[in-house]
Amino acid sequence: MNFKVFKPLALQSIVLVALFSIAKLTQAEVPPQIKFATSAGDFVVELYPDKAPKTVANFLQYVTDKHYDGTIFHRVIGSFMVQGGGFDASYVQKPTRPPVVHEGRQAMEKGLHNVAGTLAMARTSDPQSATAQFFINVADNRRLDPTFIPPGDPVNEFHYNGEIFKNVPRADLVNSPKLAGYTVFGKVVSGMEVVNKIKATPTGSGGPFGSDVPKTPILINSATLVK
Repeated sequence: MNFKVFKPLALQSIVLVALFSIAKLTQAEVPPQIKFATSAGDFVVELYPDKAPKTVANFLQYVTDKHYDGTIFHRVIGSFMVQGGGFDASYVQKPTRPPVVHEGRQAMEKGLHNVAGTLAMARTSDPQSATAQFFINVADNRRLDPTFIPPGDPVNEFHYNGEIFKNVPRADLVNSPKLAGYTVFGKVVSGMEVVNKIKATPTGSGGPFGSDVPKTPILINSATLVK
């Protein structure tokens, strides 16, 4: 009698454990999504921690900290990209945490490129300088991708700007700021029409910037994790 009762209970336990494991696996595979509520409308971006884990973690922390709430899109170039996340409506730069590690090359190797609709980290000429500012590509900007480096160490032949370099230590190429590109870590999955509306806004000078600033400020009211 006890054996007959135990067997279905044991089977039921195995099924429950299996279902729980599948649920956890499915949950882990769902990319996080962030909703940006702006004065021009709402759009949603999807992030890819499997391709740029440190970059995504950094971005999510800024979202959690409400860093983006009340910031503006301060740089808009309609044939190129829209950039924001760094300044408030008075053009005061918001404080940030230390820069995040540059992950452009590994993200590109996993299939992410600077094409229309993708989300990437803004930075200075130093690849290791990205903090909170981001941009959305509104055109095919693959020139912003890291430069492809052929296999080998040293690299037998490397072509760059019309020149040919031979027997170059691989580390010299990997660590070169000129070849680093910009880290793509997500894409717009809803509301691209809003991004297109932002890119079409008239621009001029504003605050400390001489050009490319929306004449009517485009405010990020909130950035929230929705998935």
